[in-house]
Amino acid sequence: MADSLEAFLAEHSRLSRRFFLRYGVAGAAAFTAVNQLQAKVQDRDPALQQAIDQLETNLTIPKSFRDVSRGNPKPHSLSEEKRKQVGLTRETWSLEVISDPENKARLGNPLTKENGNALDFEALLKLGEKHAVRFSKVMTCLNIRNPLGTGVWEGVPLREILWLTKPRDNIRRVFYNGYHNDDPKQIFKSSLPIDRVLEDPAGLPPVILCYKLNGQWLSPERGAPVRMVVPESYGFKNVKWLTHVYFSNLFHANDTYANGNNDIDSTLKTFASTLSCPKQVKPLQPIPITGYAQSGTAGLAKVQVWIQKNGESLPDDDKYFTTAPWIDAEILSAPASDQWGGDLPDHKIPPETIGFDNKTGKPNAWPMPLMKAHWAILMPGLPAGKYTLRCRTIDANGKAQPMPRPFRKSGHVSIEKKDLVVTA
Repeated sequence: MADSLEAFLAEHSRLSRRFFLRYGVAGAAAFTAVNQLQAKVQDRDPALQQAIDQLETNLTIPKSFRDVSRGNPKPHSLSEEKRKQVGLTRETWSLEVISDPENKARLGNPLTKENGNALDFEALLKLGEKHAVRFSKVMTCLNIRNPLGTGVWEGVPLREILWLTKPRDNIRRVFYNGYHNDDPKQIFKSSLPIDRVLEDPAGLPPVILCYKLNGQWLSPERGAPVRMVVPESYGFKNVKWLTHVYFSNLFHANDTYANGNNDIDSTLKTFASTLSCPKQVKPLQPIPITGYAQSGTAGLAKVQVWIQKNGESLPDDDKYFTTAPWIDAEILSAPASDQWGGDLPDHKIPPETIGFDNKTGKPNAWPMPLMKAHWAILMPGLPAGKYTLRCRTIDANGKAQPMPRPFRKSGHVSIEKKDLVVTA
């Protein structure tokens, strides 16, 4: 893999030089300037630094998360009195953890309201005293390009609740749903193989029953009092207003989201988008561009940018632009320990957060998988004309976006494009 990546980078460098040399000495000088810029971060062009200074924080304020909630009415819109009545407050919440009635698992101690042993919020927090975990995750909808928000999620691993039921056998899958206005037609459920609940793949935190976001209790809009959070998964697996967990002998997924041709097993993809890019610039004026990259389960190695003059073409069979003269952008460093944003208590990452050094609050590696990182580049000035700007990622396995999973309905990963006009 290392040899193939080196070959790719060598070819990238050759194509990039050829692209800029099309524009003569000015283009070649600009190409040199781009590489010097990346090598000397402290000498950034003021225009680029200004764009960087205006970037959003890496963590999202909980109230600023985008909302794609389901339900009619949406559960978070209910009055406080109604939410108390239906068990959507910390004082009244309880969770039933039972066998799937249609594909029965053998549980020695199902947790039910009828038996008086359903899991309540106090009991969940008691489990949290010993088992609680915290981890960072970007929440992204399967069929919406822009992430909904990024936060530090806290809760108790689902497997700890499983053990309370004294499981015996015939357990192949777990599925779960949230409050649905007491209307069976509004039930929205997701599922996981029991293997994912009991063991965590390398580098991934556990699936949790989550009750805090960025060190604060979940709000009704974010799924309070308790929601499911599956670290590597898209939003539809992270069900809000959790009320029921079923352990099942079913051998296949039964997610509501399987309807509509959705790929319910897809994990977070790696991709890039722009945040700031001028629509119009003067000839030969350097172009400051910033953006973010979602680092999916395959990680993030590079972000690249390419500006194509309209009318210029690539080979007809190169629909993913693999032969284009892409230029490496700078992936910005992780924030200082008190600059993560998100309304964190004391403006710092909570202690014992997976992936962060407990003393310094710094990430153990950057970019972090399942997170967003910002990037920036000062592209060289161009002659007058109309252009198209594109950006893409290279993941930690050397795969260029939209590979290795380019398909729709499994998470957006198409290469973004922006119009750019250079006016005389």
